Amino acid sequence: MLIGLLLGLVANAAGLATPLVTKWVLDTLGAGDSLARPVTVLLVLVVVGAAISLWQWILMGRIAEQVVLDARTGVIRRYLAARIDQLTHRSGGELVTRATSDPALLHEASGSLVGLTNGALALVGTLVLMGTLDLVLLGATMVAVVVVAVLMGLLLPSIGRAQEAAQESVGRLGGTLEGSLRAIRTVKASRAEQRQTAALTTDARDAARHGLHAARRSALVWTISWTGIQLAIIVILGVGAARAERGLIEVSTLIAFLLYAFGLMGPISELTQNLTAMQAGIAAAGRLREIEALEAEPGSSPTATTPAEPEPVPPGGAAGRRDLVGPVLTLRGVTVRYAPSAPPAVRDIDLDIPRVGHTALVGPSGAGKTTLFSLLLRFLEPEHGEVLLDGRRYPDHTPAQVRGRLAYVEQEAPVVPGTIGDNLRFTHPDASDDELWAALRAVNLHEKVSGLELGLDTPLAATTVSGGERQRIALARAVLRTPDVLLLDEATSQVDGLTEAVVSRCVRERAREGAVVTIAHRLSTVLDADQIVVMERGRIRAVGDHATLLGTDELYRDLVASLRIGTAEPVPAPGSDGRTGSGTLLVPFERLPQE
Repeated sequence: MLIGLLLGLVANAAGLATPLVTKWVLDTLGAGDSLARPVTVLLVLVVVGAAISLWQWILMGRIAEQVVLDARTGVIRRYLAARIDQLTHRSGGELVTRATSDPALLHEASGSLVGLTNGALALVGTLVLMGTLDLVLLGATMVAVVVVAVLMGLLLPSIGRAQEAAQESVGRLGGTLEGSLRAIRTVKASRAEQRQTAALTTDARDAARHGLHAARRSALVWTISWTGIQLAIIVILGVGAARAERGLIEVSTLIAFLLYAFGLMGPISELTQNLTAMQAGIAAAGRLREIEALEAEPGSSPTATTPAEPEPVPPGGAAGRRDLVGPVLTLRGVTVRYAPSAPPAVRDIDLDIPRVGHTALVGPSGAGKTTLFSLLLRFLEPEHGEVLLDGRRYPDHTPAQVRGRLAYVEQEAPVVPGTIGDNLRFTHPDASDDELWAALRAVNLHEKVSGLELGLDTPLAATTVSGGERQRIALARAVLRTPDVLLLDEATSQVDGLTEAVVSRCVRERAREGAVVTIAHRLSTVLDADQIVVMERGRIRAVGDHATLLGTDELYRDLVASLRIGTAEPVPAPGSDGRTGSGTLLVPFERLPQE
């Protein structure tokens, strides 16, 4: 930017010298002397000025693109380093707008400081040289310059406000559009296309209205500046002609002064353009500062320019820590809120998660099950109490260290852009193909993937797989390199009965090697859990196995009854342990509801 400023000053100097050299040409012509020297100097000034201006424009264009790139990468780093609760209260579309549209406004504004400096110096230099030619004509020029400056000062702040309002409208539009496209099946099934179109059109019109307001203000500023200078030139021409007629100034002086007056258009246009761009940039910078204010997770570095190397997780996972004793995860007196003024989402939670075995969290909606998962994954920090991993407090670990010991399958099981192999390697980028196929076999997807033309290299999108297949891909990603703790949020919510048996078998196998914690609204998936935790209104109500809780906890019995699971004692099949090959308890037929 300093080089750009110096280049601009040199180009301005060449431009400022041109009218004086023109006067020299005219005076030489009047004296009958040779024009070779002044014309040569004039040509050199024009060519050098053009070359320097070209160099400056290219340089400032490169700077502008770098500023936009830095702003976008900074926003992206801040997003991915921010705490979950700092992002979830904003819509996805708005967050995308902050990373794409807002930085684009910095493109023109990035060089505005250099442009303003060059324009101001060029304006001052022009006025000074005009003063050396004729002070009376300079006075007439100054009146026009002052009037233009005052009017611009009154109008420019409104341009910034209009630009900021327009960007807010674009953010709302992006949020609504992103939500509508994500739920497009629901929109169409509900016959809500016209209503959503109306809502989106309202936001688009709102953005256009604010943008039009900014455009009108910008047009008014430009009109005032150009008109003011044009009127000044007319006055200069009339007064100058009268003074030249009376012999007070030479004609060559009047021509040089007029050239400077015409030259005022350049600095004033540059000032107008850069002040307008700066207002848009200030509005964009204000929105970007809101993103910079997002609180980052402990140990993260949102300002780092190079990504941190992920901590290696060796094959075998939990198997390498079997020598440790005691629970792998412990919660002691944990209370957490989603906001300082909100009621506690969970309160006074005391829970041990064994190093090996299956722990199930059950309870009505809003009981706090998902909040517990957020605590374990360190998406939330406890207000009171503490969470321990291998007996060490969570604050003694970085979030990356904690999550390196856990694997998580969301209820919606989103897929990430890329191929099937990319999705499976999302947690462990260095996993071999053999490991990927082993994970696919664990969830009974290896035959389907091997039957695809591209196999693991098949591009994967949310629309190309069913909900059940998406969940199984997410589960395969999670069980790759057996984690210490596998967290499953209703892992069988979108699968059929046969696939549910496969998932249940996978859970049992993992529970023999490490800890498995599940959230389930279908109790049939957790009847054989080693430990069932019943939650209600943010508290742990009871802990035990299925048989114990049926006899001791009324809420658990109600949950079982509401889901139409027989409460009779299981009837063992001959030569079995009371379970089918799929892990489902057998229930007397007469106890099942007859439909």
